[in-house]
Amino acid sequence: MRTTRFLVPAIVLILLAACWELAVFALAVPKWILPAPSAIWQAFWDTRALMGAHVGQTMLEVAIGIGVALLTGVTVAAVLDFSPWLRRAVYPLLVISQTVPILALAPLLIIWFGFGIAPKVIVVTLFCFFPIAINTSDGLTSTEPELIDLFRSMGATWPQIWIKVRLPAAAPYFYSGLKIAATYSVAGAVVGEWVGAKQGLGIFMLRSSAAFQTAQVFSAIVITSLLSILLFLTVFAIERGTMPWYFEERNGSN
Repeated sequence: MRTTRFLVPAIVLILLAACWELAVFALAVPKWILPAPSAIWQAFWDTRALMGAHVGQTMLEVAIGIGVALLTGVTVAAVLDFSPWLRRAVYPLLVISQTVPILALAPLLIIWFGFGIAPKVIVVTLFCFFPIAINTSDGLTSTEPELIDLFRSMGATWPQIWIKVRLPAAAPYFYSGLKIAATYSVAGAVVGEWVGAKQGLGIFMLRSSAAFQTAQVFSAIVITSLLSILLFLTVFAIERGTMPWYFEERNGSN
């Protein structure tokens, strides 16, 4: 069953790539307009050494950005959980903050922090912070009141209840937010690099596009998608390793 779950999408993807290849060949589409998958692969292979340096720079920005988003997101969620008044005051502001397009903030970050790594890290952090903070906050408030009352009747202190009851209840929500953040993180780094950078997948795309090297642009897009998938699977593996009880319970219910 698990093999079929991954095999079917892989077959569909291969069929789509084959149709793409045949369509480009049959219609004689110029390579600079729409390259065939084979041309995209060739472009990747020809630029693999150069691409490696750009991937390394982007992933460095992603790693730092996710780390900062994790620290700030979980901290904000914990503070909101400890203070209902702050939750009522700050939670709506967090939601409203998502109406501001991050791409519009990127040029301001360049003005404020220069062309170094800092603006890209901030953009990644902004992309990742909201799903982590909101999901974790919602998870902390989802604890069953009866379970809390049970621990209180047994003499548990509030810190003990928070660590042994509320945190485990929030863990699935936290990982859901982290998987969303991991998926967005690479795109966030690329957006930051579009505005201004010396190295990274974003600037590689811009330079390739300016030179009408469309196949190279597509190869960078594919790598961006693969990196996002890799990060998602990494978080999923950590989730399975740290919450075996959750998956056993879920599989048992099925």
